[in-house]
Amino acid sequence: MNNVMESNEVSGNNQKLVRDSVRTVIFASMVGTAIEFFDFYAYGTAAAAYFPKVFFPEVTPTIATLLSLLTFGVAFVARPLGSFVFGHFGDKIGRKKTLVVSLLLMGLATFLIGVLPSYQTLGLTAVVLLCTCRFVQGIGLGGEWSGAALVATENAPENRRAIYGAFPELGAPLGFFLSNGLFFVLESWLTPAQMITFGWRVPFLASALLVVVGLWVRARMQETPLFRLAQAKQQVTKSPLATVFKTSWRQIIQGTLIVAVTYTLFYTLATWSLTYATSNLGFSNREYLFLLMGAIFVFAALIVYASKLADKFGRRRVLLTSSAALVIFSLFFPYLLQGQRNFLGAAAFLVIGFALMGIAFGPVGAVLPELFKTEVRYSGAGISYNLAAILGAAFAPTIATWLADNWGIKSVG
Repeated sequence: MNNVMESNEVSGNNQKLVRDSVRTVIFASMVGTAIEFFDFYAYGTAAAAYFPKVFFPEVTPTIATLLSLLTFGVAFVARPLGSFVFGHFGDKIGRKKTLVVSLLLMGLATFLIGVLPSYQTLGLTAVVLLCTCRFVQGIGLGGEWSGAALVATENAPENRRAIYGAFPELGAPLGFFLSNGLFFVLESWLTPAQMITFGWRVPFLASALLVVVGLWVRARMQETPLFRLAQAKQQVTKSPLATVFKTSWRQIIQGTLIVAVTYTLFYTLATWSLTYATSNLGFSNREYLFLLMGAIFVFAALIVYASKLADKFGRRRVLLTSSAALVIFSLFFPYLLQGQRNFLGAAAFLVIGFALMGIAFGPVGAVLPELFKTEVRYSGAGISYNLAAILGAAFAPTIATWLADNWGIKSVG
């Protein structure tokens, strides 16, 4: 894999590159992606378990679930637009300012979802408002991950970029655990009717507190050293988007395809399997959330481990190994989701799946930034990451649900 994050940017200009402390880098890069994934997981859980009844009560349960999951995909369609906008400003005015704005936009849209009226109150207008908020959320999300990855990797020593790149990656399991943990607590205390009425709103409203914390952390960090160096050398491009598509289109395609598989796997594990397990395997929503929360620790551990391996043995070897293992997993996982309330099979499906997810996802925090030069890095990494979201995840839960209903679960594999 071609590494174009120039080593002399760091090693040859040490006197000009004053880095943030490791602690600041960890929190600044992790907090935003934790909020990002908290918001996305909250929506994914709500779309699978509650939105069919809240926003689509007048159709059959299967159609309601399909329509609800389609609204889940709206944000993925919006994310490339966000990567164009925030990538442009991230490469032009800096990573720090751009990340603050993207976090604010994302948090505002998520909060508004939590106060939306239901279908019974506004009819189809409620669905339109839901899709609008989801679209705005996607725009904010489009600038989040890539900027966080740059905060980490552009502050990293050359031989530790993959492990530094794991900091924003760890926001994924953290956000997942916080979101599903909150749903788990709510479902432990509230009745199903109360969850439909108001309980599902709590995680969306609670995200506002996380956004305040994230803004405070990011206000304390400085601009990344590599971008400051590019500014000092007057190497900041005036048209990052035009430049990245002209000079780095091959890297955009490469990055998109590398990341797409992780998206498909994750939303099959986290969103589709929740819907399938509660509607076909006899699990309650609370029971399956408990299994998901346990498996997420495996995901976090493998992100760190795979990142260390990527620094030691190279990104290519780790990614090829994970890809081969995923092909094997796709062939046998349907056999784990058989029978009613098969806790052992479901747990094995989630643990193995999230272990492979961690191996595939861990090196990505370093791989995407390394594909692009400093002057177009925010744009290139963001475009690749968010095109991968459309290709790999936008409609994966919906397609998997349709396949399982019409062709059986083996077709999902």
